[in-house]
Amino acid sequence: MDHLVQLILNGLFVGSFYALVALGYSMVYGIIKLLNFAHGDIYMLGAFAGFAILTFGGGAFAGGGSLLTLVIVMIMAMALTGSAGLVLERVAYRPLRGAPRLSVLITAVGASFALEYGIALWAGPNPKVYAVQLESSTLNFLGARITINQIVMMLIAVALMVGLDLLINKSRSGRAMRAISQDPKACLFMGINVDSVIARTFFIGSALAGAAGVMAGAYYGKIDFLMGFLIGLKAFTAAVIGGIGNVRGAVLGGVVLGLLESFGTAFLGSEWRDVFAFGFLILFLTVKPTGLLGEKVTERV
Repeated sequence: MDHLVQLILNGLFVGSFYALVALGYSMVYGIIKLLNFAHGDIYMLGAFAGFAILTFGGGAFAGGGSLLTLVIVMIMAMALTGSAGLVLERVAYRPLRGAPRLSVLITAVGASFALEYGIALWAGPNPKVYAVQLESSTLNFLGARITINQIVMMLIAVALMVGLDLLINKSRSGRAMRAISQDPKACLFMGINVDSVIARTFFIGSALAGAAGVMAGAYYGKIDFLMGFLIGLKAFTAAVIGGIGNVRGAVLGGVVLGLLESFGTAFLGSEWRDVFAFGFLILFLTVKPTGLLGEKVTERV
């Protein structure tokens, strides 16, 4: 029983990271049907933004509590990565909005490489060590062990997800996003500024990925310029499992993927972690390509 609870807690913790990054994938795909493969590198950019803020603002943050420091750095990094998402949309994707999807996909891959090696050029290829660490006291929960770090990370992730859900379902901006996902041409006739809403979507999705990057840096302690590649693929897997284009599905997919990885590595070994993730991606694409919460969409010719 203790082992089962431990596996569930581990899965929920990892799944909260996947869910935060998967939200950006799902939001962008839901509105403009773009698989933004540079999104994982926005997560990496968030981790390096947090590292740069801590490095250049070391004196300002030296006297603060570690949790307060993390929250301040995270907000600043979210603003930076959100702005990077805006630039990416404006420079790389908007000019190709009417182009074949293959052209946009290749552009996304190119943007991913540009971000990775741009950061490597600026920060160097060697891993960097984060200057902030949360308290690491351990609590017992139903016989399982969980650290204060993990609880804080999960609470922050849940707060961001709930905030996004309220924004999409309760605000005027969220209604515009949902309307564009249904019929962008009709939205133009209704007077909705489609370009502005799409840019806002990129900003929010990139800011959430940046928050996940800062949390990963603070928790794992080390970051490197290729850290976004694998988590980007796993977040994409989570979005597909949940039903890409569905925001709540992205959260569900992240949690499901985290739990699958946790149970899979417990029974087969940690070297099978990535095999599990991508094996389930193939399984879902074969058995239920629309994902857990996705809907079948008829494409008009």
